[in-house]
Amino acid sequence: MTPGGNSRLQSGRTLWRKVAVAAALIFIVGGVYFVFWAPNTSSIASERIVIVPRGAPFKVALDSLKAAGVLNVRWTLDLAGRALGLTKTIKTGKYLFPRGLSNYEILADLAEGRSRVLVTLPIPEGWRMERIALQCGRLLGVDPQRFIALCDQQRFRQELGVDAPSLEGFLMPDTYRFLWETREEEIIERLVGEFKKFYVDTLRNRQLALQLSLNQVLTLASIVEAEAVLDRERPVIAGVYLNRLKKRMRLEADPTVQFALPDGPRRLTYSDLRFDSPYNTYVNYGLPPGPINSPGRKSILAVLYPENHSFLYFVADGTGGHEFSRTYSDHQKAVQSYRKMRREAAKASGT
Repeated sequence: MTPGGNSRLQSGRTLWRKVAVAAALIFIVGGVYFVFWAPNTSSIASERIVIVPRGAPFKVALDSLKAAGVLNVRWTLDLAGRALGLTKTIKTGKYLFPRGLSNYEILADLAEGRSRVLVTLPIPEGWRMERIALQCGRLLGVDPQRFIALCDQQRFRQELGVDAPSLEGFLMPDTYRFLWETREEEIIERLVGEFKKFYVDTLRNRQLALQLSLNQVLTLASIVEAEAVLDRERPVIAGVYLNRLKKRMRLEADPTVQFALPDGPRRLTYSDLRFDSPYNTYVNYGLPPGPINSPGRKSILAVLYPENHSFLYFVADGTGGHEFSRTYSDHQKAVQSYRKMRREAAKASGT
């Protein structure tokens, strides 16, 4: 072979090596781009919700993303997560993923929790602790039984600064927003914290002036909460019960019996009024041992600032309000009037 042929051959080999190296670099760069930076979300028309459960391994997060229709290619996200060491840093939560995200963006989101959405948690006035626990379980994905156990746990109550047999009555009704699967301790702490923010020194001083304990205020407020429908009647109802307490009369509040019954709440019978329980105010004098639900702010204020009157009795008037009486005879007339109204309404409806 001539020297010129040798040179051309060497030059050709060098060119091919350069082409091969360039092709390899393009392949590597393209592969890295495909694994880390290329969009890896499906062509969904809108954002998709993805739930990453508490304590879930990275594999479960991948399965959730794929099942929700977020991912196009599952294995590339798995590879990118392992390469970046982000498989053990994902945050629990309910995520809202938009279109066009790369694996790197998805992983960064899971590590920082940027796309996690807040879940609305409404807690109406008058709900019992067990019902609040079920609401948290349904909307936030937490364990209702653990929620209740914590509310009954003395050490946890002490940590929250609550001196009471349970947290019944201290879980302030309101509309809250939490991340999905927020720990039960954090949810309870927030609810109790809202009560403490409301129950300021002015209210504590008023409580002391009335010579009532905090437990007594919340207990009576929970009864008012269960009885009242109209806001304007809350201070009136509170005044009725305070009058009865002063006269050493039994409160005879139906909601306390409902709370005592193992299968309550339901329509009460005369035998239910004799049910043996410290919460049955038809049997026992004074207030029951503790709150029977979570009273709202208006019912608590009604107890602290009751209406000054001489009423001792009340009965529903059939229109959402109550008829208040000073004497038992007047009360009996009001009861008969209410029963007559119910009979006529049942007859008119054919029931």
